Amino acid sequence: MASPWSNPRMQYSCMRRYRGPVKLVVLDWAGTVIDYGVCAPALTFSEIFKNEGVPISNEEARGPMGAHKRVHIQRVLENESVRGRWIQKHGGPPTEEDVDRMYANFVPMQLSVMKNYSTMIPGAVDTVNQLREKGMKIGSTTGYTTPILDDLKPVAAQQGYEPDFYAAADMVPQARPCPYMVWLNAIKLDVHPIEAVVKVDDTVDGVKEGTSAGCWAVGVAKTGNYVGATEEEVAAMSQSELDRKLQRAYDTLIDSGAHYVIDSIVDLPDVIADINRRLAAGERP
Repeated sequence: MASPWSNPRMQYSCMRRYRGPVKLVVLDWAGTVIDYGVCAPALTFSEIFKNEGVPISNEEARGPMGAHKRVHIQRVLENESVRGRWIQKHGGPPTEEDVDRMYANFVPMQLSVMKNYSTMIPGAVDTVNQLREKGMKIGSTTGYTTPILDDLKPVAAQQGYEPDFYAAADMVPQARPCPYMVWLNAIKLDVHPIEAVVKVDDTVDGVKEGTSAGCWAVGVAKTGNYVGATEEEVAAMSQSELDRKLQRAYDTLIDSGAHYVIDSIVDLPDVIADINRRLAAGERP
């Protein structure tokens, strides 16, 4: 007797594919839309460790950028060189109490430092307006927690930037590189399928947040963490130095799984157009 599963028609399956346009763009904050060079958190982390008697380099301060800021402190302390210097200074490895104290000091210091690094990245507001005119919703995620984001919102709004939804790192069970903040944006803004979402970020964890969510991920190189320089500092760089830093940033973001990497947010509309082309052809992230 033939098996009921042997019907030749069962050898094929129908797969639904989304062929519509991008509906939602989820933007990171520092390095993507505000704070060219991601200076505020980098300077704050450096100062926090300096106050502990364990100065860290700019590269060490920036390494885990994009993560929840408490997790960021933990990751810096896990760096072999930093950990060695900590033990030499304090006579033993860092503890959870040390992390808690440093994070408690981080928040007010970040709020103070951020006031000097809250200028919108050139072209960010105009680009967001262009995307909205084409029918896209604008979401946001950040490694900042709610108190910091609450201070940042009115500063950005005064410059013309107000996303449709704000997701902070403490609003979800786990922040980047987990996908929850992207999914929270999609839920709150009623956007599906996930293929219709684009996540834009300047950090490895931020890119992975997008890819783990199942959406398109776009890395931002020139204005972000891995070039790590203000607009004025970038303008003063030699072309060879800028090219070297940009190449490193592009390589880092591509290696993290970004589908696209751009210099700054002003390049995003062309990327969205290409994603729409790929979606119309039945492609997925």
